[in-house]
Amino acid sequence: MSGPQCCSNPPTLNPTAGAGHVEKLAGLDSYITGSPHSNIAILLISDIFGFEAPNLRKLADKVAAAGYYVVVPDFLYGDPYNPQNADRPLPVWVKDHGADKGFEDAKPIIEALKSKGVHAIGAAGFCWGAKVAVQLSKSTLIQAAVLLHPSFVSLDDIKGVDIPIAILGAEFDKLSPPELLKEFEQVLTAKPGVDSFVKIFPKVSHGWSLRYKNEDAEAVKAAEEAHQDMLDWFAKYVK
Repeated sequence: MSGPQCCSNPPTLNPTAGAGHVEKLAGLDSYITGSPHSNIAILLISDIFGFEAPNLRKLADKVAAAGYYVVVPDFLYGDPYNPQNADRPLPVWVKDHGADKGFEDAKPIIEALKSKGVHAIGAAGFCWGAKVAVQLSKSTLIQAAVLLHPSFVSLDDIKGVDIPIAILGAEFDKLSPPELLKEFEQVLTAKPGVDSFVKIFPKVSHGWSLRYKNEDAEAVKAAEEAHQDMLDWFAKYVK
């Protein structure tokens, strides 16, 4: 994950982006959007640029409009990756932000949602967040998962998955190349009782579902297709 692809097209972070609001959930700052009366929830787990990325919050609002209570936790504790900081290159930053910690932090958030009356939860992870989402997929904590242009996810991770999972990847992705995703698909197809969906998007690169420019119509179209696939997956399994 130390390659340039992971850091390309960094977003301009905006703490006030989105139609929702930030509140503490299980002690962690979280962007919350959607009806608090909904008993189905979606956890969106950010990439290395964190929960203030405007396109991520825009997507959270879109998911909320489909009837979900949506939570985007700040698993990076106010310390998103900053490509301008030459003293802290990505391999150094990553050491301070392991996905294992994100997984542990997700557990009390899921418990807090359940205590509010939520009975079904889906999780979508982007790049760094996909590793957290795949770890959640090995437990009974959530009902379904979607991984979008995953980073760090291994074949062993996929072997441990025991809930419905969709994996959306890019044609041009050094972190999760199509060949690796095809191996993931073979493992998942061979698992009885675990529904899965693997799709490789042509002509796009790692990060395309979030790090698109609004003025690039083709990029927006590819991102929106991925968003719709994610929503379709949750509609099927989180209800």
